[in-house]
Amino acid sequence: MRMLSEEEANEIEVTWEDQQSINAFSRLNSTFSDVAEDLRVRKEEREALDDLSMELELADEDEAVLYKIADTFVSLPHAEAMERLEKEQQQADEEIEGLQGRLDGFEDEMKSLKVKLYAKFGDNINLERD
Repeated sequence: MRMLSEEEANEIEVTWEDQQSINAFSRLNSTFSDVAEDLRVRKEEREALDDLSMELELADEDEAVLYKIADTFVSLPHAEAMERLEKEQQQADEEIEGLQGRLDGFEDEMKSLKVKLYAKFGDNINLERD
């Protein structure tokens, strides 16, 4: 047994299947970054909904509330505004859960591709996320 020289170590043949795995990892990594950003934004929106909920709890229940629907503010009774807010919070929770599930799935796929590719290419490939 002998150590491979650096020149010999870099002469590993890349098969079509290897290239497909590398491409798959790249696509997953890109999509992972996009979904992670979507998740970050949605969590911020959820925090804003929580803040709004606390403010509405302190508001006078007899007064109408200006509630934003799309780009318009509508005057709603306090109880109806609270109901709408609760629905939005539930929807945000579901979206956050779905996005987190997607991220977990991408991460699992990327881990299996890393194991496969690092086993073949070792230090000749870098599959770390940006």
